[in-house]
Amino acid sequence: MTRYVLGVDVGSTHTDAVIVDESGNFINGAKTITTPDVTTGIITSMRLVLEKSMVDRDEVAAVSFGTTHIINAIVQRRRLGRVGVIRIGAPATRSVEPGLDWPEDLRKAVIAGYTIVRGGHEYTGEHIVELDRDGVVKALNAFREMGVDAVAVTSVFSIVNPEHELFVKERALETIPEIPIVLSYEIGSVGLLERENATILNAAVLKVMQRAITALENALHELGLGHAKMFFAQNDGTVATVEYIARYPIFTVVAPISNSIRGAYVLTRIPNAIVVDTGGTTSNIGVLRRGYPREALEIEISGVRTNIRSPDVIAVGLAGGSIVKVSEGDISVGPESVGYRLIEEGIAWGGNTITATDIALAKGIMMIEDPRCRPELVKSKIDSALVDKVYEKMVKMLEDAIDRVKTSPEPETVILVGGGSAMWPQKLVGAREVIRPEFAQYANAVGAATALIGASVEKAFSYEATPREKAIDMVVDEAKKRAVEAGADPSTLDVAEVEEIAMPYLPGNAVKIRVKVIGKLKL
Repeated sequence: MTRYVLGVDVGSTHTDAVIVDESGNFINGAKTITTPDVTTGIITSMRLVLEKSMVDRDEVAAVSFGTTHIINAIVQRRRLGRVGVIRIGAPATRSVEPGLDWPEDLRKAVIAGYTIVRGGHEYTGEHIVELDRDGVVKALNAFREMGVDAVAVTSVFSIVNPEHELFVKERALETIPEIPIVLSYEIGSVGLLERENATILNAAVLKVMQRAITALENALHELGLGHAKMFFAQNDGTVATVEYIARYPIFTVVAPISNSIRGAYVLTRIPNAIVVDTGGTTSNIGVLRRGYPREALEIEISGVRTNIRSPDVIAVGLAGGSIVKVSEGDISVGPESVGYRLIEEGIAWGGNTITATDIALAKGIMMIEDPRCRPELVKSKIDSALVDKVYEKMVKMLEDAIDRVKTSPEPETVILVGGGSAMWPQKLVGAREVIRPEFAQYANAVGAATALIGASVEKAFSYEATPREKAIDMVVDEAKKRAVEAGADPSTLDVAEVEEIAMPYLPGNAVKIRVKVIGKLKL
């Protein structure tokens, strides 16, 4: 029996669904409008692709979601949980309170209270001071009285030695067993405040993710897919099981962007390139390295700095629905967009708003198979010289953005994906070649459907205290363990990446080791 995977990806304008076979071959795809509640659009796209493909639903072994449930909840400040925060590291870490540099409304919505207790470790794993165990128990009791939804725990250098964070979890299981506890060593990397921020946000969205999971599980049953395993796309271009993501929903916050980059690789098999994903509102530009998104050291989530693994992407307000304005000879394109209202407001559909799509249609660069779309309307309303001028500006904006993600002046391959990718020319300054693969409009959902299970671990060591080989082996073992937890078949695990980064500001030949392990889905 042939087995299939259904992949779904949610964008700001459209929600895409595709079906691929177990070898990753594209079977069919569907594109629908993204709905405010996200879930309705997902269900509609899944139903449509199942009808179009006529695949036997019993043969759909897995469904993989790239969802915006989490980022939407944080950006909109909706349904976020109230979090009690424990930081272990007094007295040194008392100078900056948790959430100090957060947007005020987000901080008030999320942080119910905090305490900073003695404890923490050196980067070598030794105690700075003994943990204030009584202070921990007192804080947990206080959080129970406050009725918090979750507790976030962060300790100095817990990514080296999580002993103190684990103690808090043990006491919490005795004191407040009904309240989820999130430990920072499982969330972020080196950098106390950024790791703490990510941990607090993860704790705040646990209930949001659980509601989304319940809604999607119900949808799968309604569609006759209750037997299929559920996976969620992660920020680094891999996927994980529903059980894993229920614990770490923050790992999905920018997954749709990574899906597009990973999907570009699947559709072209080009492992190293610049990827431009053009939708209806933005063009996200990232870099493929060895078949996966190049990662950023930090990511800002709605004004909060975090150090969770995430793609290094530049987002430009330049896409299919971008509004074109001309005033006294000055031309602006975006960042405002008509989004999914393009087919109502765009000139080519009889509307009154000039969009980037209208310009590309008038240039003859783009063709849209929609009987309602009439490029001649654009040509009759906009002078051809102005069309040329606007399009030239659009292309220059894209070329400048591509230059910003490059690390060398040498030309690189550029892969165009996304529903709006057809608006770009086949030659771009700074590009060795420009490729728009077949099914480019579904690259994001293809990325979700074909991604492997992955896990990344980052730890700090002193090579004077721990031999290099032993240190690397320890991180590899931890990464493999997490990959299996995320749903990988243990027999397929492969070490995809090992990075060693010197930390010259610390004594003792200090280094940061980062390992990424990938494996096939255990279906």
